[in-house]
Amino acid sequence: MGDPTALSRRDFALLLFICVVWALNFLMSALGLREIPPFTFTLLRFIVLLLVLVWFMRVPPRDQWRRLLVVSLLVGVVHFGLSFLALRLSGDLSSPAIVMQSYIPMTTLLAWWWLGERFKWWTGLAIAISFLGVMVIGFDPHVLSRPVALVTMLLSALALAIGTILMKGLRGIDMPNQQGWMAAASILPLLGISLWLEPGALAALPGVSPTAWSGVLYAALASSLLGHGLYYSLVQRYPVALMMPWLLLVPVLAVALGVVFWGDRPGPRVWIGGAMVLGGVLIIALRQRFKTRTRQPVVEAIGERPPG
Repeated sequence: MGDPTALSRRDFALLLFICVVWALNFLMSALGLREIPPFTFTLLRFIVLLLVLVWFMRVPPRDQWRRLLVVSLLVGVVHFGLSFLALRLSGDLSSPAIVMQSYIPMTTLLAWWWLGERFKWWTGLAIAISFLGVMVIGFDPHVLSRPVALVTMLLSALALAIGTILMKGLRGIDMPNQQGWMAAASILPLLGISLWLEPGALAALPGVSPTAWSGVLYAALASSLLGHGLYYSLVQRYPVALMMPWLLLVPVLAVALGVVFWGDRPGPRVWIGGAMVLGGVLIIALRQRFKTRTRQPVVEAIGERPPG
């Protein structure tokens, strides 16, 4: 493991590259979602990912199957399916990218309620600020005109938060195997949802443009395989808490991409609410960093990116 208190220049540059890759995923996925319905898009994403990873997958320990299946369904089917649905419903990149970060305060609250983890008053204040920021964003005229998108993204964040807590109990399964088995476990449920809620979507795939297919391939190969693969290599050498504040660049860059390439025009409520959400998340991240410096470094589930 590297120096637990500082990233090397090379690894810092690598972390910034990962942030760019993940931010671009909002834009590339939105391009794909113009033509491919969200659950079908998620299905295709996992099919591509599985085709690449199946050659490297190992059978998990027997006592981990149930937890792995629950995590896979929560994160792979519910989180990703709903997040792509919210991205399509919202019509912009800015508000979904920011609201998605609410999974971090949600995870902190769940860790307190579920695992008995304690936190100081300033962490509670940060959680309150983050959720108030989501409410402020919700009163933006554009967001208010599409409330289902906001609720859908919050439900997606909740599914990720619960999945993150359950990931803490997984043993003997590394990140590439989590990705592979999550893809394998998610394909059949997503296929059923696609046939049920998005009839005709699979039959229409031959007519989908190369631009939409590039969104699928980017989500699977760049965001998941490359981005999470590189991030996993950093997690093996540094505490998550050290990198967590820098990961806030992902929604910031996604907002910038939305303004430049998607035509987003965030109103003042989005800017103010976004600053509140990200400010609260930053306080939680700094708390984790402080805890890491005052004890033997460990990889914490809070702040980890989803493994899919």
